[in-house]
Amino acid sequence: MATVRKLIVEVVDARDLMPKDGQGKSSPYVLLDFHGQRKKTRSMIRDLNPVWNEVFEFNVDKKSAAVLGDMLEVDVFHDLQVSPTTRSNFLGRVRLDSRQFVKKGEEALIYYHLEKKNLFSWIQGDIGLKIYFSDEVVPPPASLPPLEEVAKPADPPTPTTEPAPEPDKQQPKGEEAADAGKASDDTQTAPPPKPSQTPAAEPPSDSGKPDGETPPPPPSEGAPPPDNATPEAEKPPESAASPQDGSGNPVEPAPPQPVQPDAPSASGSSHEVKIPTFNVPRPITRLTSVGSFTSDPPETIAIERSTYDLVEKMHYLFVRVVRARSLPTTGKPVVEIVVSGRHVTSKPARDTILFEWDQTFAFGRDSPDSFSILEVSVWDPAAGNFADTTSNVARHNFLGGICFDATEIPLRDPPDSPLAPQWYRLEGGGAHRGDLMLATWIGTQADESFPDAWKTDTAGNPSSESKVYQSPKLWYLRLTVIEAQDILSLMSSKEPSFQVKAQLGSQVLKSKPSVTRNGSPSWNEDLIFVAAEPFADHQLVLLLENRQPKGTVFLGVASIALTSIERRIDDRKVVSRWFNFEDPNDKKRTYKGRVHLRVCFDGGYHVMDEAAHVCSDYRPSARQLWKPPVGSLELGILRCKHLLPMKTIDGRGSTDVYAVAKYGNKWVRTRTVSDSLDPKWNEQYTWKVYDPSTVLSIGVFDSWEVCEMDGSKEPIRPDIRIGKVRIRISTLETGKVYRNTYPLLLLSHTGSKKMGEIELAVRFARVIPTLDFLHVYSQPLLPIMHHIKPLGLVQQEMLRITSVKLVAAHLARSEPPLRLDVVSYMLDADSQSFSMRKVRANWFRIINVVAGVIDVVKWVEDTRAWKNPTATLLVHALLVMLVWFPDLIVPSLAFYVFVVGAWNRRFRSRDPLPHFDPKLSLADLVDRDELDEEFDGMPSTRSNEVVRARYDKLRALGARVQTTLGDFATQGERVQALVTWRDPRATGIFVGLCFFVAIILYLVPSKMVAMAFGFYYLRHPMFRDRFPSPALNFFRRLPSLSDRIIVLTLECDYFQLQDLNSFRVLS
Repeated sequence: MATVRKLIVEVVDARDLMPKDGQGKSSPYVLLDFHGQRKKTRSMIRDLNPVWNEVFEFNVDKKSAAVLGDMLEVDVFHDLQVSPTTRSNFLGRVRLDSRQFVKKGEEALIYYHLEKKNLFSWIQGDIGLKIYFSDEVVPPPASLPPLEEVAKPADPPTPTTEPAPEPDKQQPKGEEAADAGKASDDTQTAPPPKPSQTPAAEPPSDSGKPDGETPPPPPSEGAPPPDNATPEAEKPPESAASPQDGSGNPVEPAPPQPVQPDAPSASGSSHEVKIPTFNVPRPITRLTSVGSFTSDPPETIAIERSTYDLVEKMHYLFVRVVRARSLPTTGKPVVEIVVSGRHVTSKPARDTILFEWDQTFAFGRDSPDSFSILEVSVWDPAAGNFADTTSNVARHNFLGGICFDATEIPLRDPPDSPLAPQWYRLEGGGAHRGDLMLATWIGTQADESFPDAWKTDTAGNPSSESKVYQSPKLWYLRLTVIEAQDILSLMSSKEPSFQVKAQLGSQVLKSKPSVTRNGSPSWNEDLIFVAAEPFADHQLVLLLENRQPKGTVFLGVASIALTSIERRIDDRKVVSRWFNFEDPNDKKRTYKGRVHLRVCFDGGYHVMDEAAHVCSDYRPSARQLWKPPVGSLELGILRCKHLLPMKTIDGRGSTDVYAVAKYGNKWVRTRTVSDSLDPKWNEQYTWKVYDPSTVLSIGVFDSWEVCEMDGSKEPIRPDIRIGKVRIRISTLETGKVYRNTYPLLLLSHTGSKKMGEIELAVRFARVIPTLDFLHVYSQPLLPIMHHIKPLGLVQQEMLRITSVKLVAAHLARSEPPLRLDVVSYMLDADSQSFSMRKVRANWFRIINVVAGVIDVVKWVEDTRAWKNPTATLLVHALLVMLVWFPDLIVPSLAFYVFVVGAWNRRFRSRDPLPHFDPKLSLADLVDRDELDEEFDGMPSTRSNEVVRARYDKLRALGARVQTTLGDFATQGERVQALVTWRDPRATGIFVGLCFFVAIILYLVPSKMVAMAFGFYYLRHPMFRDRFPSPALNFFRRLPSLSDRIIVLTLECDYFQLQDLNSFRVLS
């Protein structure tokens, strides 16, 4: 049934508007403009916080809104007719892109900040709007029989000897014509072209409507009937319609014409034009001068789409077998194709009027010299089921065949239309008059038939096709448990302890116990869940528990449908509601009390399914808050080289490889190349980039699906991990193609192991102006709700693990599925365990960061020691200049940083993009016991002795950390002891010294003091001694609280300690 799309705009209210009437008030009204359609609200008299609650509808052009992104402009004005003023009556405006609007049911109240019209506008305040798309069903026509009676006389008489009336014979009438007009709008012949062909589209004549006109125009509004909003289902057949010109005025009827074969379709593709005068597509003449499959195609022939410019051409011989007729058999024949020694058998024909296959085969060009003859034959199976595409046809009856010379097979240019299959007479065998419809051509992986074709490098596995997946849209569900009532009347205990248990799917959260005496337990606690769209069949279940010494007693249950929960995108409080607890075991649903809840979907958060430092998307859940993309990312997955055999099949090493790439909510999976250690994919994919500080992840896996196709219902063994590559988008230059080879490293029990190499091509293209792109770096990385109402680190990690499970469960239901182990590896769900190797690696990272400060301190000490007298004299001169001209300190520091950055640019890395670093990861420098500890799960499965040894090692590490923390605390307590009189003499000395320094600084200019201190600090070593400075000696003598800590002293024999020390010395 036809639908018409409408844009619904609910103007709710505004707040904190600017006064305009000269008396501290305004009389605002709102003017909305969408695609030339204008609507106006009523004026609110003298109100700076007006409430309208008005709903407006706008007609939507589906294609224009989805591709071009029509703008909705909301302007707020002061009504001059109510309160005249000499000032500007403009109160602010909001401009919104229609591509960020949502469907009905996903809308939320959003407060948009009013923007200025120009630089000198004085604007303040916000306006609250609800905006969403609504698809309205068009009612069926009221009187179809009269339309048929009117339409029949309009059909011109057509002679039976001419082919012109043949399209009219095919033209449906009555209801069939109306339904067919909707289904084949872009292929059937129509009157002179209209602006769009969908029933929901709005003609251009509606753009000039006066203000306040309702979107669905009635027939009496002056517009001609063919150009108004009447859907095609209510129109008479096209043969009876009066032709019109482009403005909608009727013109003289033209003589009847069958079809316009040369007229292009609405989409602009010539292959979509259908010619009803032919029952089958026009045959294609095979030209011998087009090119030969046995020789390389010329460079001037572009045989792939322009979007495949990052990968290499992979030429394939395509054979599409469509159908056969007049075969002397009643069975299900099969087609065998023989090319260069490869024998491939199609699936059995379907039971139709003709013998239907409609199957495409793609043969790789591995040995060009052998591609000389293409043999296609039809066989009738004698018995059995021959659905296997690799089985032979020895027991089949030969019905006929066709041979093609490979030198006459044409090259196909992908932008052109697909080659039309044609009928060929079968030669030999039992089908003397049988015909086979097929098409054959030479193309590349850019051909639209390639993804679904049978390929030689995938061994015909249907699960080996390349696919694109979408992660489900995730939301945070916030449940605030406030209080409960009517509970104590059911209990006999004096002080019962109540607890609310909430469950959403497999997620279970509990509130804190509440002990009450007045019959109303109170919690005021937030419980946060992760929910995935769609919400149709999911419910939030709440259980009321009474915790008793003997056990927990369930008192009642309440359920909330997720579709009834409100969505919010900010921190405003939603309306709380009461829900009744009922007895789940009672059929009458006895009342067991009620609970006060506040529940909503938080769309202002980004639901993380990846670690924060390698996240590929930071957009919030609410689509209304999405910002336009800043660029596009193109990835070309070319090949893998030097892979190791991952499994053994029939005593021979084998590897069935596929790659998975993940960025944002889009996953891609390449086809699985069977039994190859050097697989080639040459597949290219594109993503939209919303933030440059994101990471693209590519993983390589070995599949078991090829080995498990024979008999097993579901694969049991997980796919083997080969390696992973991460590319940070911010490290890519705009428009530059990075084509590099990355090692595939995998951490094993013996250290890092190189599993092979993968070759990738990456390009980032910026789609916004440079200043806007640079402005992104000043914006917060996470949505604003993460800063207004942040989540705890532990809570966020638990929610991330839940999100990974939901994403994995969703992708596992696809076909072919992405398994749980693949999703977990790509999202790093199992890499957060404790590891001594990671502790050491992070420690060395800290040392590398502090190394710069250490180098500066070392340089200062060398300058003080006059190891380079020239440098020391220059430092003295710099000190004099900065002391006498202190305004130069900050500019000099900034210029020094600029010089350092410009100098380091000469030495920037020219190597491939950053990748996993085994040296930084310490993968090859740790012992096997620490690696085994990292592979051990929780709880540990190792023996008691191993666990005890690891625990002792962890205790030794903890002792070092304990000592370091104690040293930091000691230094801080010594600073506090300067003025706390813990040591009276030390504090007296310090306070007196401070008084003396204050008097000196009051009397002596600060420049002289700074210069004297600088020269004293840089004095020659001959004027210094080797002892520490008096200030340092004084600070080290200050007391701390370390002597007040109780220390446990173990009783041990003195001689045993001596023996232990001797043993340690000998060791």
